[in-house]
Amino acid sequence: GDEKRLFYTRKPWKRVIVMFAGPFMNLILAVVIFMSVLMGFGINTQTTQVGSVSECVISAAAKTDKCPHGAKDSPAEAAGLRAGDKIVSFNGHAVPDWGALQQQIRDTTGPATLVVERHGARRTLHADLIENKVAKTDGHGGYVPGQFVTAGFLGFTPASGVVQQSFGQSVDRMGNMVEQGVSSLINLPAKVPDLWDAAFNGGERKQDSPMGVVGAARVGGEVFSLNIPPEQRVATMLFLVAGFNLSLFLFNMLPLLPLDGGHIAGAVWESVRRAFAKIVRRPDPGPFDVAKLMPVAYVVAGIFICFTLLVLVADVVNPVKLT
Repeated sequence: GDEKRLFYTRKPWKRVIVMFAGPFMNLILAVVIFMSVLMGFGINTQTTQVGSVSECVISAAAKTDKCPHGAKDSPAEAAGLRAGDKIVSFNGHAVPDWGALQQQIRDTTGPATLVVERHGARRTLHADLIENKVAKTDGHGGYVPGQFVTAGFLGFTPASGVVQQSFGQSVDRMGNMVEQGVSSLINLPAKVPDLWDAAFNGGERKQDSPMGVVGAARVGGEVFSLNIPPEQRVATMLFLVAGFNLSLFLFNMLPLLPLDGGHIAGAVWESVRRAFAKIVRRPDPGPFDVAKLMPVAYVVAGIFICFTLLVLVADVVNPVKLT
């Protein structure tokens, strides 16, 4: 007598809402925590303050950072840039962050004007930028290992510091995190051989290796033992919690049973099937019962269980370490 009350007989859009609700809460938690940390605590990032100045021009592809005999002074050294200087503007354009300054430097060769703040006073410096082989950026403030490009070169290393992010910067970073999360999920199968090697053959456990609850708990303990200010320990732990929630959302959105994404895919397929039948004037095929795909769900669940056990063993015998 309850045939009409079964879940799979509900309209597809209703089933999508129900199945999406759980993962969506993980996404909300991730966004709220990430934004709170980025805008409230801030994160360690490169700034427009000069950390050190290169004495000479050296290619980023060189295997040494020592100046060879007869090497030219770097444009920064020749212009009188000093460690501790804060670059305020470049060629008349204000530089709000390191990313903007880095891009302006790389797009420039020849004479350039820098306004720096030194000991509370502003000074104008004149540099003659040259082309040099520099590390390729990934577009998110990081560098691509082993890849180089030819671009404008000034010759200094930025200092790092904890900087509160604006709303726009926080949204941009959230987008980068989602992009990296999707990429990690796609590359997950390729990491299984290294994970197996680390768990059973004593191989190296890579820093980007998949990690489970045990590994996360261990990392959490290491976070609270780091020699950093207490507020940054809390911020790092919150980042860890937010990262787990984001991972849960992305993982549950995979269109595989028994995950929520599999049920959503079934509802979407039903809508497509019914719409097609209506267009070609065929009888309504009726609801699509995803329970018919339970054999597939058993196989997927079995793979997930084996992967979870593998990660558990690796987290115990060869864990990922921060220090």
